[in-house]
Amino acid sequence: MESMNENASPFEQLVAAAASQPQPQVLLFVFAGAELPANASPAQRASYAAGVGGELTPLMCVEKPLDELSTFAALVAESRSVGPQWQVVFAAGLGGKDGKPPAPEAIDAALTTMVERIKNGAVENFLALSAQGESLSFT
Repeated sequence: MESMNENASPFEQLVAAAASQPQPQVLLFVFAGAELPANASPAQRASYAAGVGGELTPLMCVEKPLDELSTFAALVAESRSVGPQWQVVFAAGLGGKDGKPPAPEAIDAALTTMVERIKNGAVENFLALSAQGESLSFT
């Protein structure tokens, strides 16, 4: 098994970490857009106009087995071809059991939990990436 490449992108590191797990993994992705809150202050409006800030709204989600992932650019291109414009994608891994991938019910439940956590701003356990593949953090 190869060691993780320190020069790998955050997406590549995520895929490598999932591939190194003892149980089969799927990666879960929730694509979110940024919207200006209705009660935004002038400072929030200025930040939003500058491309920073806003409230995150989940727009679509998908699970991907590792063998269906190639590059982050390919994931972005696929998402853009089937869904709305997004600013942030949140990612997490979900492991299977007994050498089998996670069951569809477990995947659906995990995606629902991710969407709810994003709506509530509880995103600290997810990898957050910009559309350019840059790792993001939220304060």
